[in-house]
Amino acid sequence: MTTGTEPPATQPQPRSGGVRAGTRAAITAPHLRTDRWWLAPAGTAAGLLAFIVYSTWRAFADAHYYAAPYVSPFYSPCLAERCEPMKAGPNWEIFGSWWGISPAIIILIFPLGFRLTCYYYRKAYYRGFWASPPACAVAEPHKKYTGETRFPLVLQNIHRYFFYAAIAVAGILTYDTVLAFRDENYAWGHMGLGTLVFLINIVLIWAYTISCHSCRHIVGGKLKHFSKHPVRYRMWQWAGKLNARHMQLAWASLVSVALADFYVYLVASGAFDDPRFF
Repeated sequence: MTTGTEPPATQPQPRSGGVRAGTRAAITAPHLRTDRWWLAPAGTAAGLLAFIVYSTWRAFADAHYYAAPYVSPFYSPCLAERCEPMKAGPNWEIFGSWWGISPAIIILIFPLGFRLTCYYYRKAYYRGFWASPPACAVAEPHKKYTGETRFPLVLQNIHRYFFYAAIAVAGILTYDTVLAFRDENYAWGHMGLGTLVFLINIVLIWAYTISCHSCRHIVGGKLKHFSKHPVRYRMWQWAGKLNARHMQLAWASLVSVALADFYVYLVASGAFDDPRFF
């Protein structure tokens, strides 16, 4: 053949299975990339692993998550009776007194489920942790590829339902941000460094949530004529512009929510005094 895909008889055949099956081009090298392609997946894995370690520690710590008027986003809303009392705060004792472990475990299911099933995060941890594939033009080491058709990856399809829960969580965190305009005695009209931290965090949380692919589909999907739905068309355009920055917003909001929690931890533990602007 003139295509050059048939190897000479003396050339060793690439190993069978996966992307190196006999139907692919007969290239014996693992890949042809000469750049440091491994830096991106390694950095992604390191960043996600750092957040997993930190959030796990804070979720099970069950302490130093409230310092008036700030409540950690990891513990809001607090749905157990054992939560610290927060005046006008998100104390919703739905689970009563029987819940014995950290109340953060209840609420973190929803934002973490939203991020875990997010289209960008799927690519991030598939590449970073599973090497599936590790990078563009770099073959994955697995012999079989079934996509997201089997358990547990088939559960990724519930992403849009986690999106609805993420909207509710973002709304509650917005309420917490409004409450941050009080002082430690719950008097209104005050702003501290923590208020600014909360403002930045909620803006990034909303930007990441609205830039979600599911949000873009909800506001503009299944429309045959955009001209007949000008409002939804404009919303679809806005969501599309944010969607183009979905990866950056995913990382920025991940860092901001961890920093907001860490700031509350520092204030609540007495390691840091919240500076007041007015």
